[in-house]
Amino acid sequence: MVKNHFGRLEKVDLRAGWSDEARDFTPWLAQTENLEILGDALGMELEPVNTEQGVGPYKADILARDLATNTNMLIENQLEKTDHSHLGQIITYSAGLEAKTIIWIARRFTDEHRAALDWLNQISDELLNFFGIEVELWKIRDSSPAPRFNVVSKPNCMDEVNPCLRTTFKFNGITKSPVGVLEWF
Repeated sequence: MVKNHFGRLEKVDLRAGWSDEARDFTPWLAQTENLEILGDALGMELEPVNTEQGVGPYKADILARDLATNTNMLIENQLEKTDHSHLGQIITYSAGLEAKTIIWIARRFTDEHRAALDWLNQISDELLNFFGIEVELWKIRDSSPAPRFNVVSKPNCMDEVNPCLRTTFKFNGITKSPVGVLEWF
């Protein structure tokens, strides 16, 4: 008889990994290796630019660059469920930073806020992209927790068959142009 030696995934409370959003989560995510984890979930290559980026009297969590398009990306974090304040913040910050990609990360998205991002994607052209990401922490037994980013809202054109106007895409670890991506299918 073959014995199974697999562990059991256990969900970890986000506050056990990052007790404070501004002091813990934002600096952690802004590190290149952690933006790579987020980029893998999105199929994009991200480069950190700045944290707590000024937008008039306000501060955006993370300003990054999309390496494929060389455009600004706004990343706004929330370690709780989504709220109206953060919806207003992503709009204000993206306008002030001329961000073409807006990534809102939260513990959980309400149906209404997910629908708002879906609607923004529907009425925006392909040069402006809104993503809703739910973040989780998981571990096996006594292992260190590992983050998982789940895309809950994305632009309609962010798939391999209908690739927006991006100049390159990351798919299964390989970077290709839209034509090269279409050749795979």
